Amino acid sequence: MSEETLPDEVQELPGVTETPVDDPDTHRFECRSCGFVYDPGEGVKKLAIEPGTPFSALDPVSFRCPVCRSKTLAFKDIGPRNKPSGFEENLGYGLGVNTLTPGQKNVLIFGGFALAIAFFLSLYSLR
Repeated sequence: MSEETLPDEVQELPGVTETPVDDPDTHRFECRSCGFVYDPGEGVKKLAIEPGTPFSALDPVSFRCPVCRSKTLAFKDIGPRNKPSGFEENLGYGLGVNTLTPGQKNVLIFGGFALAIAFFLSLYSLR
């Protein structure tokens, strides 16, 4: 059944959006002074902050960076963990590598290095 033949009630569902809503409580924040990254999924054991605590729920008066003791104003939002790195307008360029997350890029780079070393070492088996 095509979309044109569906009744109007079925075509548009109330409250359902095309793109997923970005939850700011899952965003990571990076200290601009030292580079420490606060991840709400991990929390900070040193400061007894439980995993799952969003950055917005931290007390701006008492919270300090566990590395350099900077205030919350020194932190900037770097987005969620699984977001592709880079500027949004540049994600469409390249061979599809720009849409990979930083972890996926690391696997691609270091996996390529390991494969190149394996090929190089395999040359010793030739006579």
